[in-house]
Amino acid sequence: MRALALYGALGSLVLTGLASAPAGGAAPDPAAPPAPVHPLAFGRCAGVEHLPASVECGTLTVPLDYARPHGKQIKLTVSRTRATSSAERQGALVFNPGGPGASSMQFPLYGALPTWRRTARAYDFVGYAPRGVGRSAPLSCQDPKDFTKAPTDSPRYPSESFKQKKVAEAKAYAHGCAQRAGADLPFYNSVNNARDLDMLRAALGEKKLTFMGASYGTYFGAVYATLFPGHVRRMVFDSVVNPDPRQIWYQNNLDQSVAFERRWGDWLRWVAKHDATYHLGSDKQAVQHSYDTVIQRLRHAPVNGKIGPGQLQAAYLKTGYNDAFWPMRAEALSKYLRGDAQLLIAQALPSGDGQGEENANAVYTAVECNDSAWPRNWHVWDRDNTALARTAPFETWDNAWMNLPCAFWPERRQSAQAGVEEAIRTTTQRAVKGASAGDALAHASQQAADTDLDDALYGRGRPLDIRTEPGALPPVLLLAAERDAATPYPGALELQRRLPGSSLVTERAAGTHGIAYGENLCVNAYVETYLLRGQVPGHRSYCGPRAEPVPGQPLQRARPTLVQQVKGR
Repeated sequence: MRALALYGALGSLVLTGLASAPAGGAAPDPAAPPAPVHPLAFGRCAGVEHLPASVECGTLTVPLDYARPHGKQIKLTVSRTRATSSAERQGALVFNPGGPGASSMQFPLYGALPTWRRTARAYDFVGYAPRGVGRSAPLSCQDPKDFTKAPTDSPRYPSESFKQKKVAEAKAYAHGCAQRAGADLPFYNSVNNARDLDMLRAALGEKKLTFMGASYGTYFGAVYATLFPGHVRRMVFDSVVNPDPRQIWYQNNLDQSVAFERRWGDWLRWVAKHDATYHLGSDKQAVQHSYDTVIQRLRHAPVNGKIGPGQLQAAYLKTGYNDAFWPMRAEALSKYLRGDAQLLIAQALPSGDGQGEENANAVYTAVECNDSAWPRNWHVWDRDNTALARTAPFETWDNAWMNLPCAFWPERRQSAQAGVEEAIRTTTQRAVKGASAGDALAHASQQAADTDLDDALYGRGRPLDIRTEPGALPPVLLLAAERDAATPYPGALELQRRLPGSSLVTERAAGTHGIAYGENLCVNAYVETYLLRGQVPGHRSYCGPRAEPVPGQPLQRARPTLVQQVKGR
């Protein structure tokens, strides 16, 4: 929070590092948002959102850079359904499903589901697309057709030549992000996501925020709680990211690979238990051999010319996110080995034009790379992931490739200089046509100068040290499954230590990612009691595991997951 004392003296200094306080310093009004609020009017949703007439939509205007609240503005799309009981209404419930890079524009539809109906009587359900996502100042780093090219390989123990190929791809991807976003790129980060959330609170007319975040939504929700503790009414953090600054984000991803190995083992054991149905092997090692056999076949003969080892891995990674995928993935593998590839095609074939997937991955990459300093030396990545893959081979290298652009991420100074160069090109083009673009060039030049000063004073931004003083924050509710792979359980314990008075509900011996309003009635009761009455169950509470899936169980019997995944993650 060291930026706070200097902000008033330096005036226009750009304090965009993640260790900075909310832009503008200490506001005179403790309930004030971090920038002037533009009215939020709701009406018919755009057709591209594919939402029914029962949902209304609006546009929230926020600053790109909160250090310049009257500078460049961006627009975020918002969706809403009203509380179904005006007599019971308590306000708005804002939801974020994670990512980074996921949208909650569909969230208002959850009010019609049986488990949500009592909560929907009391709250307006509000969803939105965070900055960079969908139509909210969208980010792109690569042509979607190149991003979704298939088939691809996914070697568990990659060769040196394969590694160098992936390093080159990561460099090109980081360069593409810098070229396409220019000087705007550094402003896509978790602190700005938290500031945007407070702008949304104010634009909705809510004096205090009621928020529910899943996965990554728990992280920037915790950033919000640190920056704006007096603006919090109630918060549910479902499947908690470890917020320790030393974990963000490089170490968190290494820990995630270890946890996915454990969950993959859970699926292998479940399939072996049902060998009479799937005939993939009667023990964990035999089922793994069946999976490896499919990998080898696809490496030599991709199904439909599109499903190779990379596509298979992306599809089967979902077994680590939700038990509901277990029966269908086992059946697809079993039938493929017996000559029928139709289920495998349905579950693993890339679909669509890839635009949504590319956009989500661009936001994921930008936020995580901007949030913290990553190792810049490829040899560090190679050393750490080679060692990790010896005991956790299932996801380790795919996880590394996904995050490797952060090793080559442009410094903020480079992004600012890219903005100057773009402004010069634009100014020259307009001057030839007799038009003026001097304001854009002046803005980009000032941004570059301020960035240089900020870097000289503070160096690279570091993750915010998430924590609140005792009594500063109302009690918040944390939810976690003991065997969660995407957000390993120690993260929930760490966040509870950092938010005094918070309550943790644990689903024992379970690993589904995103447990609120799911199949565990015990968990649901705690969440509903908290949101409707503000009551927390105590420091630590425990719920038994959900029932294991049964062979033949269709995916549609499971409720839609609250957690949205980015690039299969």
